[in-house]
Amino acid sequence: MKFAYRFSNLLGAVYRQGNLSFSKDGNAVISPVGNRISVFDLKNNTSETLPISTVKNITCVGLSPDGNIAIVVDEDGAAVLVSLITRAILHHFHFHKRVSSIRFSPDGRKFVVTKENVALMYHAPGKQREFNAFVLDKSYYGPYDETTCIDWTDDSKCFVVGSKDMSTWVFGAERWANLIYYSLGGHKDVIVGCFFEKDSLDLYTVSQDGTLCVWESDTELDGLVLTKKQDKPKPPKEGEEEEDEEEDRVEGQEGEVIRGKAEARKDKGETKNVRFRQMSKHFFNKEGDFNNLTAATYHKQTHILVTGFASGIFHLHELPEFNLIHSLSISDQRIASVSINSSGDWIGFGCSGMGQLLVWEWQSESYVFKQQGHFNNMSSLAYSPDGQYIATGGDDGKVKVWNTNSGLCFVTFTEHTSSVTKVTFTSSGFVIVSASLDGTVRAFDLHRYRNFRTFTSPRPAQFSSLAVDVSGELVSAGAQDSFEIFLWSMQTGRLLEVLGGHEGPVSCLCFSPVHSILASVSWDRTVRLWDMLDSWQVKETLSLTSDGLAVTYRPDGQELAVATLNGEVSFWNPQTATQTGSVSGRHDLETGRKETDKITAKQSAKGKSFTSLCYSADGESVLAGGQSKFVCIYNVKEQMLMKKFEISCNLSFDAMEEFLDRRKMTEFGSLALVDEGAGDGEGVNISLPGVRKGDMSSRHFKPEIRVSSLRFSPTGRSWAATTTEGLLVYSLDGSLVFDPYDLDMDVTPASIRKQLRLQEWAPAIVLAFRLNEKALKQEVLEKVPHEQIPVVCSSLPEIYVEKLLGFVAASLEKSGHLQFYMTWAQSLLMLHGQKLKNRSGAILPTLQALQKSIQRHFDNLSKLCDFNMYNIRYAVALSKQRGVKRTAEEEEEEEEEEDEEMSEKMSVASIEEAELML
Repeated sequence: MKFAYRFSNLLGAVYRQGNLSFSKDGNAVISPVGNRISVFDLKNNTSETLPISTVKNITCVGLSPDGNIAIVVDEDGAAVLVSLITRAILHHFHFHKRVSSIRFSPDGRKFVVTKENVALMYHAPGKQREFNAFVLDKSYYGPYDETTCIDWTDDSKCFVVGSKDMSTWVFGAERWANLIYYSLGGHKDVIVGCFFEKDSLDLYTVSQDGTLCVWESDTELDGLVLTKKQDKPKPPKEGEEEEDEEEDRVEGQEGEVIRGKAEARKDKGETKNVRFRQMSKHFFNKEGDFNNLTAATYHKQTHILVTGFASGIFHLHELPEFNLIHSLSISDQRIASVSINSSGDWIGFGCSGMGQLLVWEWQSESYVFKQQGHFNNMSSLAYSPDGQYIATGGDDGKVKVWNTNSGLCFVTFTEHTSSVTKVTFTSSGFVIVSASLDGTVRAFDLHRYRNFRTFTSPRPAQFSSLAVDVSGELVSAGAQDSFEIFLWSMQTGRLLEVLGGHEGPVSCLCFSPVHSILASVSWDRTVRLWDMLDSWQVKETLSLTSDGLAVTYRPDGQELAVATLNGEVSFWNPQTATQTGSVSGRHDLETGRKETDKITAKQSAKGKSFTSLCYSADGESVLAGGQSKFVCIYNVKEQMLMKKFEISCNLSFDAMEEFLDRRKMTEFGSLALVDEGAGDGEGVNISLPGVRKGDMSSRHFKPEIRVSSLRFSPTGRSWAATTTEGLLVYSLDGSLVFDPYDLDMDVTPASIRKQLRLQEWAPAIVLAFRLNEKALKQEVLEKVPHEQIPVVCSSLPEIYVEKLLGFVAASLEKSGHLQFYMTWAQSLLMLHGQKLKNRSGAILPTLQALQKSIQRHFDNLSKLCDFNMYNIRYAVALSKQRGVKRTAEEEEEEEEEEDEEMSEKMSVASIEEAELML
């Protein structure tokens, strides 16, 4: 059960490349992140990464009109058909060439794929099960260069394709007599977008130089005429059977071929061919203020055209008049993808240069969603004590804090001016401390979101390691150039001591969780234990067999794990300074061979080792990762490998495969070493010598797969790793494993439900936990009457108290029965508190999980209560204001009535006076 972890989410990256898509209801953005797909729910402010991955980075995603399935295509043209409901892969297919775009027809029956200079129309996968999911219907030839974009008419009768040869081609999805193909020119640069008008054949085409052409058709969609079939089908010969055309077609087989020519087609017979004429031509960059137009999308219902530029500016125009509605600069990087949701209110922008994903509401001119990952590799991570937050530091000098429930970043600190090497939380959970190569250690406050302490050394030093003691008062950092350890006070910010003695760079620091002892490991092959209470003297020195790279304490402080350069993980008793065991992990790393390596993976593996270590929450196992695509879990007691996790299968990264591709080997050497020079101005594809991390220059190359940091969640239910791909979170999935406890022949669901009918609550709970099925445990627990909970808790055997508390903590996080489960937790802690306290070390992860669940509900409820209070105050103020208005109106009415009475009396008196006068 302990090792039933599965991939649950990808944090730290929100967009890499490819096209953005909105869900059918327009409330979620589907974004390609490397070789995975992330779904960002904009209404609930959460993110989810689908448990699927492609072989290489994703370049385009095609979403079906009903939003149930998606076709995902990677750089090599390998496609997967994905169900967005079950989150499962339904089918694999290979287009054998790079695909530039993919688009479903509005009726969902066909989809068009553009690769090289051809457009391929396939039958869309239906709801019934099919052996051949992708059946080719027609192949359309016409453009001379690569095709770039696709759009369909609303009735799915025709589609239009844009090309790099500056032409736009309109094709008929059926054999129309008056429209088989039509070629449009008028541009002087690559076509970026082509769009049909609503319920019409009228067209808009947009090119990279910022030119918009408006095309008008002389025929309506209803005027398209099907070709009459003149050839009668031949009767089948003897011994042959008629076969349905659909069933006879084989997946991938070439269907009907339509070849277009860039010349006017002559009218044949009575049918007059569809013709287009250019109505107008507009230019975006008349004043030369903008760079190339890089992305465009059109919303047919509102007639709004959205265009993105290489300078990070976007425009909103109303067509066909080309009236500018809105313009804004949202980034200093090239806008790679633009998408608009079904209602036309929200616009999604993807900037691949900085990994930004933005959703803009243009009517209110405000951000609905704004996220950005680390620009370069992430170097370190840390869990908060309650497991709710993860802090990450990157080579871009930023410290980001992520919410583990929503998967989103809610604060970014940008004070560092160089790479962040380590981040850690203090025991309170409200302070993050980070070390950087810029020579500073900074402390950030999570209440006010500010940098309230900056620690520096007397002489400039590059800090590569960091540790904070349990009290949060002592901050220590190790320098990689001066071989010293610096100690500061968190309260005063003053430097307390400089610890010398290491003869090599200090690679890692770690404070004991229970004693005031600092462990430091260095390249000088020693681990030194410094006593913080005894004048910062060296208490013990442990000799290693090789250079030390990482050190970590067990959660109870009774054991020390050290990773060394020779690929070993050794375990030490810090009290007696003796080695208790070791694990040789070099063979478990299984490193790959880089494309530029002159030696084999087997030879290069001799220089690989674990660079990050972490104990599990219960201290029984240790997590190890390094310069490899594998993360290993070792059992400390048995000193054996328990499980290996392959963190990525993305071949877009370097050092993924053990052997080089022989197809790339030529008589002149490997093709990977040939400087091809990318044609789109992206520089060369070979890294500079010695470069292992992100290159800040304009050069682009394949990044090497590696794990830079590992951490177990304090709750024990998940662990996270910072990798080249991003921040990967693996969670414990209880549904994967059947793990009964003290199982017997009498322990069956029927016997458990019988106890429930007899209202024997405690025996029913014990039987349910012996069978250990989640659904059954939940059913039994929720059948117990609320007033009986304290009685049941008091009669439970001790061995089941801890199990029940763990189940309550897990259920409380997702269940809506807040008071019910809170009563269970309160009764268990009140009645069994003393016994649980004696085993506090063992049940600490359970208590932290319970605290995390309660804190999450507290935050949600406090927000809701505050919102309700503001609404009630507003309603009261409004009613008072209306009351004041009513009283004022009533007073006015009374005054008017008095005036009328006075005027009547005056008129009567005047009449009487007149009569007397007479």
